[in-house]
Amino acid sequence: MAFALQGCALSLDGAFEQCMETAPDKPRDETLVVLAQKGDSKAFEELVERYKQKAFRIAFDFSRDRDEAKDLSQEAFLRAYTHLKNFDGRSGFYTWFYRILVNICLDYRRKTKRTSAEEFNEAIESQVEPSHPAAHSVSPDQQAIAAQMSRHVDAALDALPPRQRMAFVLKNHQGLSIREIAEMMETAEGTVKVHLHRAVTALRVRLAEFA
Repeated sequence: MAFALQGCALSLDGAFEQCMETAPDKPRDETLVVLAQKGDSKAFEELVERYKQKAFRIAFDFSRDRDEAKDLSQEAFLRAYTHLKNFDGRSGFYTWFYRILVNICLDYRRKTKRTSAEEFNEAIESQVEPSHPAAHSVSPDQQAIAAQMSRHVDAALDALPPRQRMAFVLKNHQGLSIREIAEMMETAEGTVKVHLHRAVTALRVRLAEFA
């Protein structure tokens, strides 16, 4: 599935096809946004070209499915293009776009409830309980336990309040700093820390039986 975005399309391998030749001196995002807001489609194509790889990787990290990741990243660029006139420059373009993309991905996860436990195992082990050495082979019993753990992780994450879940995902899944998360969520850094503390506490309680 692909859509044309002023001559820019998403190829089947998950990467945006080249829309335009890269200029020797790349203009700043802010310059491209101003031009795009004035109707310069090539300027927005350059923004797409600039962030297409990151967008696809982020969407894939959330969906764990290449086709879904293509759809999610395309939807984010389309939404950004549609609402570009609302961009006021108080944050960088990528911060603004990233927020759009993450919200779309979180909505997708809430609707499908197809969260992969693999995305969060390392984060949960480091924040909730010390990690244990991995076994060299996996027995049927271990596979059954892992499947049960996956279901519990899914349920635990789905049970978190939206802003706690977003803070946890951005910190442990995307690796953002507290400052970056605060900017993404448009809140204070202290508030982000509270969200993270409460999210980890809730996960610890819900997953205590697997300690």
